[in-house]
This record gives sequence, C-alpha cells and structure tokens, in this order.
Amino acid sequence: MNETRPVREGEEIDRERLCVYLAARLDAPSREIEVTQFPAGSSNLTYLIRLGGAGQTQSDSLRSDDRGRTEFVLRRPPHGNTVRSAHDMRREFDVLSKLSKVYEPAPKSLLFCEDEAVIGSEFYLMERRRGLIIRGKIPGMHDDWPHTPAGTLRSDGLRPNEMCRAFVENLARLHRLDPRQAGLESLGRADGYNRRQVEGWTKRYLAARVSDVPELERAIIWLHGNIPSESGSSLIHNDYKFDNIMLDPLDLTRITAVLDWEMVTIGDPLMDLGTTLGYWMSKDAGDEMLGMPFNPRVLMENVSRQELVEIYATSCGRPLPDMLFYYVFGTFKIAVIAQQIYARFVNGSTRDPRFARFDQFVAALGRISNSAIESEQI
Repeated sequence: MNETRPVREGEEIDRERLCVYLAARLDAPSREIEVTQFPAGSSNLTYLIRLGGAGQTQSDSLRSDDRGRTEFVLRRPPHGNTVRSAHDMRREFDVLSKLSKVYEPAPKSLLFCEDEAVIGSEFYLMERRRGLIIRGKIPGMHDDWPHTPAGTLRSDGLRPNEMCRAFVENLARLHRLDPRQAGLESLGRADGYNRRQVEGWTKRYLAARVSDVPELERAIIWLHGNIPSESGSSLIHNDYKFDNIMLDPLDLTRITAVLDWEMVTIGDPLMDLGTTLGYWMSKDAGDEMLGMPFNPRVLMENVSRQELVEIYATSCGRPLPDMLFYYVFGTFKIAVIAQQIYARFVNGSTRDPRFARFDQFVAALGRISNSAIESEQI
C-alpha cells in the first residue's frame, strides 16, 4: 500500500511553522501534527500530513484516518533545484484544480503556499488517495508467470494482460479529453512541440552533464535529424508509468489515481506514449534495468512494447506510425531526468543513497537508445 516512512535526513519540514500556517487556513485548530514521507519519488518531495483530532475543516476533500486525524498530501520541489520551470508547484496545483473535475484519476488540489518561509520552498496540498502503487513486484503474482496470448489466470481470476490493457487505455483516455473542457487549452501548444522537446531536453542534458555519455550523445544527434511532424494534440502526462498510478488492491485493473503531474502539458500524444515505452524494459536491457521499480518486472518480461502500442492504437481507433522516434526520445528524456537527479547527488543537494549510481542508469539508457536506432525497432 501507499506507505510512508520517517522523513529522510536533509529533507525535514519545520512542523511547528507548518502547523501554524495550516491552522489558520484549514480551520484545523489542533496543534498536533505528524509529518512522514512517501519515500519512492525521485523528483519532487511528497509528504503525508496528519493533523490531530477530528475537528471540522473547510474542505470535504480532506480525509481522516482511523484515529480521527485529518490527512492530506504535501508536494514541494526537490532541494538543490536549478530548473524552476521543471518543478513549478503553482502550475501543478492549478492544473489539478481543473483537471480533477473532468478526469477522475487526477487528485484534487486544496491549497497553495508561495511563502517559502513556511517550509523553505513553495508547496501545495492535495487530497490523499488510497490504493496500491506497484514497484517491482505484483502482490500474489510470481515472477515465473508464463506468457501465453491470453495470459494466465491468477487465483483471483485476474489476467495480468488485463492490467496492461487498463494501464494503456487510461493513458488513451487522458489523450481523448478536450483541454477546453477542463479550461486547460492555454497549457501549451502542439505546433512545433516535437522539435521544442528535442531541443529543450538536449539543453537540460548539457546543463546537468557530469561526464560524457557517448552513446546518449549519438542518440541526441539522431533525434535532431529525425523529428516528425506532430501526430495530433492532446493533454499529455509526460511521465506515465506504473509507479505513478494507484490501483484498487481488490481490482488491479481499476486505477484510483494518477500521480506526479509536474510535466503535464498540451502536445503530441505519441510523445507521451513514447515516454511510457521508454520506461518499459525488455529482457535484453539486463537484470539491473529490469529491476528498476518503474513498472512490474513480470509484466515487462512478458508483454512487449509493441503489444502496448497495439493496445493504444485499438483504444484510439486508428493505426499509429512507426514508433521508433517516439521510443528513442522517451528513452533519452528519461536519461536526462536521471542525469539531473545524479547531478544533484554529485553536488550534494541530495544525500539520498538511491541516486549514487544513477550515472550507470544514464549510461544504460544510452546503450538502449542506440540499440533501438541500429535495429530500427522498438
């Protein structure tokens, strides 16, 4: 389940100041506050806030735990952030306040604070959703699940292939939304989106480069020479993977929340699908990459990227072009995100030990992108 842990060293929050601030704005008079951390994210920092007592609050989106404490989630930028536009809390707050009205998996945002004196940065609060976030292993499913065209039934009747179908169809559902319906039509523009993305992520890579990664830099050259025209325009999540979705533990095909909306914009939906494919490792990526917690390993080992593309095409009701560019771009973009995180670790902005070997993750993604280019296959 979506469990929390004690706050990591160096990422603490001034509980007293936060409690005073919230008491004045949430009609929550209790001075008792508990702060724990959702430990798995690698970008923005996310905390669970509990206010003691069962007093009334101004928002019915705030939930109480079994001890009567009011719960909500706090999001703030990472320490050492040098790319403010990549961790814009106000933008994420505003998007969720509108998107949650038309797309049920998007959590409701509740309160935005621009006063950095409260916790050391701007932040926002959103409702707490409950459910299962799968990182690596699926409860009750063995890694030796055999692959057949229909999948193998678990004891509870679930076909694992259905999880992949629900996962991809939910992304297609987001892409079918009319941004005007949510009041988000000004969030971005599709014209020239693909070129801006290639150029923008190249600049981010160069700004965060700690050492040369020749294979990744060859992929950059290939991307610049193969940019396609936009295939369409839609709202796109830009970081859609299993550990950014929350599932109903009693029905793993029902998505109860989609999380981490910091990169949401309007753009080419195939660029969004390409990022999802970039996170989907195959057996030839090696054991370490398959062990990364982005998606369930057993699914990645038995469902191919091409099968995900076919599910998406069926859901959209149209054939898709060759996905090679979109997959290579997605792999490159993920490598840049990892490089930015590793650069923060190198310069001491974070001491999270998970990031100490992210340079190897970047290098592996460079090899994967070059392999796809050479084979001309996703």
